[in-house]
Amino acid sequence: MSATQIDIDDDALSEAMRLSGAKTKKEMVNIALREYAERRRRTERRARHLENAQHWDEEGFQQRHAAEKGTPAGQHSHKGAA
Repeated sequence: MSATQIDIDDDALSEAMRLSGAKTKKEMVNIALREYAERRRRTERRARHLENAQHWDEEGFQQRHAAEKGTPAGQHSHKGAA
């Protein structure tokens, strides 16, 4: 871990500490950094998923899924239905 001196908005820090329950400034900064990194990772995953979804073959998926289940495509089996 490295020691760094920075100027921080005291009001924002106080509010963040109150909301998070952090006991020290150091703890709060570390929480904020981890939360930021996790939020960015989630955003990047969603962007990759959206990009992949643009090329998704829904009809082909339904056909393969139906073939695996042994039912005609577009027809759903309803087990337990009266």
